[in-house]
This record gives sequence, C-alpha cells and structure tokens, in this order.
Amino acid sequence: MRPIFCLIIVSLFFVNCNAQVVIKTITTKELKTLLEQDNIQLMDVRSPKEIKEGFIQTAKFSNYFDDNFYEIATKQLDKTQPVYLYCRSGNRSGKSAKILQEKGYEVYNVLGGYNQWKKEN
Repeated sequence: MRPIFCLIIVSLFFVNCNAQVVIKTITTKELKTLLEQDNIQLMDVRSPKEIKEGFIQTAKFSNYFDDNFYEIATKQLDKTQPVYLYCRSGNRSGKSAKILQEKGYEVYNVLGGYNQWKKEN
C-alpha cells in the first residue's frame, strides 16, 4: 500500500510542475524591429510617475499597481491580437502577462523593460 501512496504523491508533484504558465518573451531589439514594421499592441504597465520620465511611442498605459489593472488594460486591448508588455525592468510586465494570458490573451514580456530600451535607443 505504501508504494502506491508514494507513487500518487510523486505523480501529483509532476502534474503541478507542468501546470506552470510559460510567458513568451521578446528582447527590446526585437521589439524595435516589430515597431518599425507593424502597428502592434504595446502596453506600459508602469506608474504615472515612471511614465513621466519617458515611454515608448504608441504604448498604451495601465498601471500594474491599480486595483482595477485588468479592467483598464482590457478596455484598451484587442484580444485577437498579441500584446507586448513592458515595465521598468521586466518584473511587473511578467506578472501582468500572466494575468492577461490566464484570461486568453497572447502576451509577450519585453525583457529588460524600459531601462533596457533606453540603453539601446
């Protein structure tokens, strides 16, 4: 009986490991190329104070820290098109990507965020 119990526990562990959400990523160089070629859905999830310091042209805005982040973001987005998300360094945009992906959006997290964008542009 004990070996069966151990097998069940181990199986549950592997099922939980596979349930993790994988977020697609894109570099700032790849983002720049996309922006030059196409009209994409780009969303900045930083705070208004951070946005005042600069932002990527054509970006839409929804502050990740707002209680109604999801509602504000989705009012601006087309669910049939990919969404590219950035923040200051890539952490909040990764969390935002997870929220939107779980609701059926195709999302890409911009690696390095606005800090990396400023270094390269």
